[in-house]
Amino acid sequence: MLTNDLDFRLEPRLKELYDDHKKRSAKIDWGYHEFLPWDKAMDFRRVPWDPSQVALPASIVTAIETALLTEVNLPWFTSHLAQTFRGSLTIIQDFVHTWTAEEDQHSNLLETYLLITRSVDPKRLHELHKMTVEHGWAPDFHTPFETMVYTSLQELATMVFYNNVAKEANKHDPDLGKLLRRLAKDETLHYAFYRDVIKFHLQLEPNYCYYLGHVIKNFQMPGAVMPDFDDRMAIIAKEANYGPLEYFDQVLDVIIKYWDIENLRPIAPEAEKARLDILKYHARMKRVKERFMRTQK
Repeated sequence: MLTNDLDFRLEPRLKELYDDHKKRSAKIDWGYHEFLPWDKAMDFRRVPWDPSQVALPASIVTAIETALLTEVNLPWFTSHLAQTFRGSLTIIQDFVHTWTAEEDQHSNLLETYLLITRSVDPKRLHELHKMTVEHGWAPDFHTPFETMVYTSLQELATMVFYNNVAKEANKHDPDLGKLLRRLAKDETLHYAFYRDVIKFHLQLEPNYCYYLGHVIKNFQMPGAVMPDFDDRMAIIAKEANYGPLEYFDQVLDVIIKYWDIENLRPIAPEAEKARLDILKYHARMKRVKERFMRTQK
């Protein structure tokens, strides 16, 4: 069976991907100060926070707070990626540095928005922020290829989350809708890089299917470490436009089709079994979605 590392033969193609990413990223470079409603800011010492100041629906606040508590764990994500890719392809290590710099503004933007608009109790937010970072993040895979599979799914899911929540948020605060769409653009570029790294590997060697299944079938967003995560996601699914149905239609289905898993032909029996298991999992999730849709009619 193959080593679960990235293939050095692909480094020239991955360098092209990285160069393309940097060009596209430079065209949409931004600072978080550009997207904040500074005119709404007040000194918390002069005007203490009060629940009556919250103007957004609770479901939207929950969605933004949940996104923030995911983004604040950037130090743990970066640490995991740096350790995973140590000794692997240099171009991937370079991309992780770029990715970290581009992701670094996300939590600042979300947290400052929540504070400026007084959408949350600042003391409670501080406690949640600290608690989430202290908890850390430790995935149950530690190899380069599996990590790239995970980041492909995670970046796509985050992009979809931001775009979907933006549609609801825009009804209440256009500044927030614009802010979320801005974050989604970053995630789109990140997703495209990770996604194509996996695509190139599968095209070069379909036996890499062997390493896809565990991540795809057990995928969880990194925010799962935060307090009350399941309750938060239930609220967001019901009222903020991102839940299991959206995950299937806009993440799982999209990535399985893009990687063309149905038409890959691995030679190794274990890899073929993994490919078939992924397709069975996808079909089972599709049936669950269809049953749910029928009950809503």
